[in-house]
Amino acid sequence: MFGSTLWLTLATLAGLVAGFAREWLLVAAWGAGNRSDAFLVAVFIPEAVRMTLAAGLLAAAALPLYQQRDELRQRVWLNGLTPRLLAFGLVLYAVLALASPLWVRLIGPGLDSDAHAEAASNLRWLAACVPGLLVHALFSIALQARQRFVLPGLGSLLFNLPPVLYLFVRGHSSVSAELSMAFFAGSLLMCLPLLPPLWQFGWRPWQMRGEPGASRELVGRIGPLLASNLASQGLALLERLVASYLGEGVVTWVNLARKLINLPLIALMSLNQVLLGLMSGKQGEQRLVLLRRGLDAATLLSLPAAFGLVGASPALIHFLLPAQSANGPLPALLGWFATPLVFGAWNAMLARYAYAAGDTRMPLKCELLGSLFNAILLAVLPMFFGLTAIPIAALGGVLLTNVQLMQRQQLLGVLRWPLLWGLSVVLLGLAAVLLHPLANVWLQLGISIMGGAILLGALGLWLKPWKS
Repeated sequence: MFGSTLWLTLATLAGLVAGFAREWLLVAAWGAGNRSDAFLVAVFIPEAVRMTLAAGLLAAAALPLYQQRDELRQRVWLNGLTPRLLAFGLVLYAVLALASPLWVRLIGPGLDSDAHAEAASNLRWLAACVPGLLVHALFSIALQARQRFVLPGLGSLLFNLPPVLYLFVRGHSSVSAELSMAFFAGSLLMCLPLLPPLWQFGWRPWQMRGEPGASRELVGRIGPLLASNLASQGLALLERLVASYLGEGVVTWVNLARKLINLPLIALMSLNQVLLGLMSGKQGEQRLVLLRRGLDAATLLSLPAAFGLVGASPALIHFLLPAQSANGPLPALLGWFATPLVFGAWNAMLARYAYAAGDTRMPLKCELLGSLFNAILLAVLPMFFGLTAIPIAALGGVLLTNVQLMQRQQLLGVLRWPLLWGLSVVLLGLAAVLLHPLANVWLQLGISIMGGAILLGALGLWLKPWKS
């Protein structure tokens, strides 16, 4: 479990670093203002599709279906679904491109008229990324079924590489339309490394006749997962909507905070994908043992990272982002966003415990309830807490989802969640009170890194999630 997770984490890390570099170069070239807000509003939907697929939406539904077939039926299954998924991607592209002004109004209603027009123009090009993203996710299934995780994991790096190179070369002279074309080039580039192994597996683009009923079977399995992810992306959309009304540049701040928080999430995403494959082949107590190991591993990975982020967020902003970001609201925002990281790590594990048993509907109900609570808090809290209300609302939704997932699977009395939750609250509170206010950024960064490392070692000695 940990070997596969490590290699997939390294591949995903390269992609997320490239994604952060993209945001850093964008702010460095355009600043935090209407122009950058307009582009980030336009890229929201393609990026949401990419992140949803990278988090395993298609894999969670399709991988068990693919693995239950023999080699010949796997080939037929993949050959038949490829043109259908590509056609669906083209339809989705047309819907996004033709109605781009309406989508932009929905995502960023607080932007001015010039920014709306520019965002709509950008979305017409950025929507062309969607077919490539869907095809990459489908092709990845065949490799993941054969324990080949690295090539699919490189998709994020290849997607971000063209826009990063473009922004690095053009800098202040970069043009939003050309940057949108660079994103489209990245969506094509990420599919290329998967073609040689797929050819070896027997995939042929001209063999379009698939297995009868395969598409309907996949749609039935993916429906609840899609609804759950749509709820998550809807919350992200609501965050940007609220941010667009909180002032110029706020959308950019929220986006940068989310990008930074995604960096420690990569190991968790990799662990989730590997753990799903392991639990799918187990039953009863064996699956519960894997869940306990997965939850311990999630705590081991997330709690030290969140501790370091809460304590060192001002220092990280000072060193990693342009000078104009250091005095903005981003340090406090990043510290608050780190808090749901620990508790959200459990949600993904608990949901995959249900997925492995073939139940995709119960996690959906729990996540929708948590998302509804998050949305209610987003509607109320900004009046009292301003920008900080966004991560506080996210924390409320995550906690409710967590409790619901454990209660409906009768795990409240089985897992040691009160101890781990209490430990997390105490440690994150200490980081916020003692480390976050430090004025010396070098001292703050050093103590936070040392504290996170000590915490990582202590949790490893206590939890030992690598032991059977």
